[in-house]
Amino acid sequence: MATIPAPVPVNPASLARPSGYSHGTLSGNTLYLGGQTALDKDMRIVQGGIVEQFRQAFGNVLATLAEAGGIPEDLVSVTIYLTDIPDYQAHGKQIGEVWRELAGPVYPAMAGIGTTALWQPEAMIEILGVAVIPDDRLVRPA
Repeated sequence: MATIPAPVPVNPASLARPSGYSHGTLSGNTLYLGGQTALDKDMRIVQGGIVEQFRQAFGNVLATLAEAGGIPEDLVSVTIYLTDIPDYQAHGKQIGEVWRELAGPVYPAMAGIGTTALWQPEAMIEILGVAVIPDDRLVRPA
């Protein structure tokens, strides 16, 4: 029986340095992508509304995925937490355009969940996910 390596954190240098969490955790070929808000590298939530916050948060998810050798097609599940569902729905077309720009036309299993607040008070969105990365592309951080 093959042994699965111990889970390891995945923390891209391009994202804000985590403190008390990891951007992702790799266990075997499965990457658990920690919840990403629209934090930029300087630990500030980007301005510009839900579309720009989606772009930043999803970009953060994809940066963590890429750090482990993954591509958007490796995503098997995405959960989006929203503080204002009607605002997200009203901008659905633009958000879909951003998704396709960043990830292409493939969509994994998804859920959108309304919540009253997120960790950063100015955050409107938080995205987390799960990806399964094939052996031939998997990069296990040191």
